[in-house]
Amino acid sequence: QVQLVESGGGLVQPGGSLRLSCVASGSTLDYDNIGWFRQAPGKVREGVSCISSSDGSTYYKDSVKGRFSISRDSAKNTVYLQMNSLKPEDTAVYYCATTLAFCQGPDHWGQGTQVTVSS
Repeated sequence: QVQLVESGGGLVQPGGSLRLSCVASGSTLDYDNIGWFRQAPGKVREGVSCISSSDGSTYYKDSVKGRFSISRDSAKNTVYLQMNSLKPEDTAVYYCATTLAFCQGPDHWGQGTQVTVSS
């Protein structure tokens, strides 16, 4: 059974940075497509970034391109989401998930970590 645990969220001022971590147990993340998703209050959960298991291809939602970066650390079985130049509209609960295909079909979810961008 795959279990994912996110961490690294918190309160940050606009323009600040956070690095989210997604640690897996019960699976080797190198073999999994991984996505980062977020859900703001009153809004639908949306995909933010993905990384492919096959060739390391990445995807970013337009609004985060140039500010967010997804990466893997195989030795730590961890996927990261580096978030820079944060904006108030980035405020949400962030989730990582394994996906059945690149950026499609999330199946195993973590519990989420809250990111709040506010002055």
